[in-house]
Amino acid sequence: MNYESTISGEDVDFENMNDPDHNGRSKRLMVIAAIVAAALVAGLGYYFFAGGEGAAVEADANQAPVVTVAIPVKQAVVQTITSTGTLAARREIPVGVVGEGGRVIRVHVDAGDWVKKGQVMASIDRSVQNQQVASLSASVGASQADLNLAQANLDRASKLIERGFISKADIDRLTATRDSAAARLRVAQAQLGESRARNSRLSIVAPTGGYVLERSVETGQTVTQGSGVLFRIAQNGEMEFQAQLSEADLARVSVGTSAEIVPVGTDASFTGQIWQISPMIDSQSRQGIARFALAYDRSLRPGGFASARIASGASESIVLPESAVLQDENSDYVYIVGKDNKVAKKVVTTNGVTADGIIISDGLNGTESVVLFAGGFLNPGESIRPEKQKKEPAAKPVDS
Repeated sequence: MNYESTISGEDVDFENMNDPDHNGRSKRLMVIAAIVAAALVAGLGYYFFAGGEGAAVEADANQAPVVTVAIPVKQAVVQTITSTGTLAARREIPVGVVGEGGRVIRVHVDAGDWVKKGQVMASIDRSVQNQQVASLSASVGASQADLNLAQANLDRASKLIERGFISKADIDRLTATRDSAAARLRVAQAQLGESRARNSRLSIVAPTGGYVLERSVETGQTVTQGSGVLFRIAQNGEMEFQAQLSEADLARVSVGTSAEIVPVGTDASFTGQIWQISPMIDSQSRQGIARFALAYDRSLRPGGFASARIASGASESIVLPESAVLQDENSDYVYIVGKDNKVAKKVVTTNGVTADGIIISDGLNGTESVVLFAGGFLNPGESIRPEKQKKEPAAKPVDS
């Protein structure tokens, strides 16, 4: 290969390579290149460190969970208490043997009948007692005859004493005889009255008007004062519902409070009002009884169970969905949106449950943005992207 034809003296100036001016220009170009390179490195470093950090922050913000929040509003809440209890007669009257008793010869009423005050419910055999009455009646007649004779003798003697045929002592003796006869008559009359009164008590009669709940006697049965209760009567047919309530619920009701009562096994609904609140609390169950007066109805059977929804007043309260209210071992709480869209824990006080959610009685003032859903997956201080609920629930009266 001919190198001389490839490299010629015109391409490389060997004579000027050792020139000082040529070396100075080369050094200046190297310095400028170094400065440009440093600037590029600094720019790239700023881009990667400063710009990259902002991108990371933006990426973290974009990765924060989207959470539905809402500002709670107060609603008109009609607070109700749900309870169960027993149906009973408001005034249950037990009926038994008042007199000496005897053999029952006829029962005039049965369970489910209505009776009036004084109506005979069962008749007792009184054949022996009737003979006693007849005997005493005869004694009264004899005593009356003795009195009449004694009075006649006294009247005749009084006419003779003026003529001197009878002494004063005879008049006194006849007067005593008349008085003794009158006393014997009164005794006989009292005995006859007592016997008749005893006979009248042989019959089992209704002490008050009402509805017969129970019959425990049959024809032919011998009854005495030790026979126990023969009939039970609901006075005037009035019924009641005995609701078992806690101490806190008893404090929320008063005489006149109404309730909707539904007996078990029926679709019928009855309205009753409290007529009496138990003055005592059971030491074991920590409950008391509120008694609701009810008018008679065939569906109300004493001894049966029923449920009740008791209206205990209305108030303006915040109501949140059940998903918004969380619990720990100490209290109920909600999550609210704090500074920089970070969640914060807020302790609240609940006061019952409605169809729309849980009533919040304390802890919120109505200006907070409350996390409605997914609170169980958040932690205090966690960043979120709050999204307001699209449709705010309309404030309306709800039952608790």
